[in-house]
Amino acid sequence: MPTTTAAQRRAAEAADYDAYLAECPARQLLDRIGDKWASLVVNALADGPLRYSGLRRRLAGVSEKMLTQTLRALERDGLVGRTVTAGVPARVDYALTALGRDLLPLVRQIKAWAECHMPQVLAARAAYDDGRQAPG
Repeated sequence: MPTTTAAQRRAAEAADYDAYLAECPARQLLDRIGDKWASLVVNALADGPLRYSGLRRRLAGVSEKMLTQTLRALERDGLVGRTVTAGVPARVDYALTALGRDLLPLVRQIKAWAECHMPQVLAARAAYDDGRQAPG
């Protein structure tokens, strides 16, 4: 059996991921980064660390429970880091990790695309809804 280098092993392992398969970890990651709150948190942290309250203010409409769940999930996936500074009360800051910063340009682009193309999407929705309501 021939020996393989670490790079060859990593390449072989990466080839094993197929997000089209239900149990693939890559699909689970796509679910995470495709979540609206996760992508908005990543975007919100683009300019540097924020405290929980700062994130809540920035992300209008997010509940405390959802923000907490999202931050924990992003931290678990290695996209966001949490720093606790001792004090009364303790200060907790959230920031993108290197992995999160690597993802940032992609989610920024998706956010920008959504904001730019909203008029066309709204027009398409209206046309679709009108067609669905028209007598057949």
